[in-house]
Amino acid sequence: MSRVLGFARDILIAAYIGAGPVAEAFLVAFSLPNMFRRFFAEGAFNTAFVPLFSKKLEAGEDAHDFARDAFSGLAAILVVLTVLAIVFMPALVLAMAAGFAGDVRFALAVDFGRIAFAYILFISLAALLSGVLNASGRFAAAAAAPLLLNVVLIVALVAAERGAFPNVAVDVGTVEGAEGLLVRHGTLLTWGVLVAGILQVGLVWIAAARAGFRLVPRLPRLTPDMKRLAIIAGPAMLAGGVVQINLLVGRQVGSFFEGAIAWLSFADRLYQLPLGVVGIAVGVVLLPDLARRLRAGDATGGRDALSRAGEISMALTIPAAVALVVIPVPIVSVLFERGAFGADDTAATALALAVYGAGLPAFVLQKVLQPLYFAREDTRTPFRYALVAMVVNAVAAVGFAWLLGFIGAALGTTLAAWTMVWLLLRGRRGMGEEATFDDRFRRRIGRIVLASLLMGAGLWIGVLVWGPLLGLPGWRYVALAILIFGAILVYGLLGQLLGAFRLGEFRRALKR
Repeated sequence: MSRVLGFARDILIAAYIGAGPVAEAFLVAFSLPNMFRRFFAEGAFNTAFVPLFSKKLEAGEDAHDFARDAFSGLAAILVVLTVLAIVFMPALVLAMAAGFAGDVRFALAVDFGRIAFAYILFISLAALLSGVLNASGRFAAAAAAPLLLNVVLIVALVAAERGAFPNVAVDVGTVEGAEGLLVRHGTLLTWGVLVAGILQVGLVWIAAARAGFRLVPRLPRLTPDMKRLAIIAGPAMLAGGVVQINLLVGRQVGSFFEGAIAWLSFADRLYQLPLGVVGIAVGVVLLPDLARRLRAGDATGGRDALSRAGEISMALTIPAAVALVVIPVPIVSVLFERGAFGADDTAATALALAVYGAGLPAFVLQKVLQPLYFAREDTRTPFRYALVAMVVNAVAAVGFAWLLGFIGAALGTTLAAWTMVWLLLRGRRGMGEEATFDDRFRRRIGRIVLASLLMGAGLWIGVLVWGPLLGLPGWRYVALAILIFGAILVYGLLGQLLGAFRLGEFRRALKR
């Protein structure tokens, strides 16, 4: 539901704001708190926190007190970070998008960034509370929290388009060349980010309190458990920083090509649908599960959990990747091409989407493989691998940009993802039985690939047949729906016939 509403949000951004200066400025401003959130909360803090918290729960130790200390310590760090970021926002914007310098986009991004950055405080605390809920076997509230962000931003966009809050806008005189109406749209959208953060942390705090973890902040304490948390989180934080540098390289490359940041962002949102629904969801469940099994010495159960997670992830991800490579133009055109988003924007976004699609299985596999390390409290090895992937990304993105323009950023991201997967697979040696995929997984993965490729051929034929309808207003929605649901049906039948999966297994996995 969150990803579907995210599409609705992005459709409205494309239609009302387009891919021009205001859209690019908002996307950079919004990426700032999200970048630091992944660095501090999801990328580092939760990577270290969830296994420790899960093991305390398994052992019947005082998990509540540990969680409260972690909550208080994270809040203190984030308050300081937010104040510093607001003061040094111009430098942060240049670090994110040097191509904005001396441009209308720079002033807009600074103004938007100062409003949106406080979002990191609320969403990072929400991430920690979500870790508490996930580790205790409760997943619904944490998964539902992003719904609030999308609902609030959709309301803000519709309100702006209908003329609500006419006095809300940055000083348009300081951003000569930007249309005042679009600036107001962007400003309301940015304030919506902040409001959504408050609602998100409120939702998961209430859910955690009902689960028996009423975390009230107090003065931070450097207890032995917090020292242990900091030691484990340190390398994870560095690894998170490497991942964000990869994203920074992509944005820096894109900032030198007008419209590219918006094109890359819209393409990113599309491949994030299967990544979020499948990869991140599986990883969130797998990490505390593996940590508990390791604590209990259940190697066979750990291997089965890893293999089934890999199996269902690839069965759902590989066909999605094939579809994104085969029909990117119809997907982007139907979803985004209207209002301020034109045919040239569609072509550029579709090209980026096809490149990201080729890397989608790697992005998901990372989410399956990394818990093997994190469940063992090993954050240093993924950090070393992330460094290698960072070098691959930087060299590929900048190198290909000279030849291919903005698409070099997407190519760098995809190549770095596959490099990371290869390193994670190679690094499992010596971990034991629970770190290997079983015979069933190895037998089925080739069949999943074959079924996906045959489905892709069917999609290509479908585009030839339904192509004219994809360009007709009104009918294009029907034509794309027929293509996609037809592909799902074909893949389901082929998967059953080839023995790639059994549909009943999906139902049982989803229930778990």
